[in-house]
Amino acid sequence: MPTNIAVTTVGLTKRYGRTTALRDCTIEVPAGRVVGLVGPNGAGKSTLLRLCCGLARPTAGTVTVLGGRPGAQLGKVGFVAQQTPVYAGLTVGEHLRMGERLNPGWDGELARRRTVRAGLDPRARAGGLSGGQRAQLALTIAAAKRPELLILDEPAAALDPLARDDFIGDLLSAVGELGATAILSSHLLGDVARACDHLIVLAEARVALAGGVRELLEEHRWVTGPRGRRVARGAGGDPVSVEDLALAYLGGAR
Repeated sequence: MPTNIAVTTVGLTKRYGRTTALRDCTIEVPAGRVVGLVGPNGAGKSTLLRLCCGLARPTAGTVTVLGGRPGAQLGKVGFVAQQTPVYAGLTVGEHLRMGERLNPGWDGELARRRTVRAGLDPRARAGGLSGGQRAQLALTIAAAKRPELLILDEPAAALDPLARDDFIGDLLSAVGELGATAILSSHLLGDVARACDHLIVLAEARVALAGGVRELLEEHRWVTGPRGRRVARGAGGDPVSVEDLALAYLGGAR
C-alpha cells in the first residue's frame, strides 16, 4: 500500500446474523488528513471504525491500516470510543500513569502539556469531571501514544457547544502536533465542516460519497430540477457547503 494512504478497504462487508451493517465498502483515506465520517444511525459508521481498529473481523473484503492488518497496528492507532470512556474511580494522574505503563511510545511531556492546557487537575477523579473534561482526558490518552492514526467515534456528541468547540480545537491541535491522520465520526455537520478536509458519507450501509472536501465542493453545485432543489455534478449552479453536500447524500448511496 502506498505510504500516503493511511487506510484502504476493498469490498469490506460486515454482517451480524441476517443484518448487514456494512456492505461492499471501498475507500482510501489519505495520510495526514482529518476525515469526517458521517451518516445516519445504523449506516455503518461505528462498524467501519471497529473494523479499522481490529475490534471486529470482516465478513468479506479487506481492510488495511498503516500498511498492515488492523489488529497488528494497535500501537500506532489511538481510539476514542463513543461516550469518551474513562474510569470514574481513577484520577486524571492515574489514567496517565496507566497509559504510560500500557504504551511503549508514551509521550509523558505531551500528556502533561495537554492536561495543563485543558485545566485537568491530576488529583481529580474522572467521575467528577464534566463531559468536556472527560472528552479532553480521553483525547489526551489517545494522543500521548503518539499514534499515526487517531480514530474518534462520536466523541463530542454529548458536549455543550462551548465544550465541543474546545474539543474540536484541541483535536486539530493534537493532529497538527502529531502529524497524524484522524477519522472523526460525527452527526454534527458543523464540526465536520470546521475540522475535516476529507469526507466519507455512509448511507444504508454503503459508501454514498467519498473524497477530498475541496474537490467534492468543486464537483458539486446546487441546481433546480423538476423535483426541487438538489445537488448535481457538473459546472454551473450555486456553490454548496459541506453541510449541504453531506445532507444531499445521506438519503442513500448514489
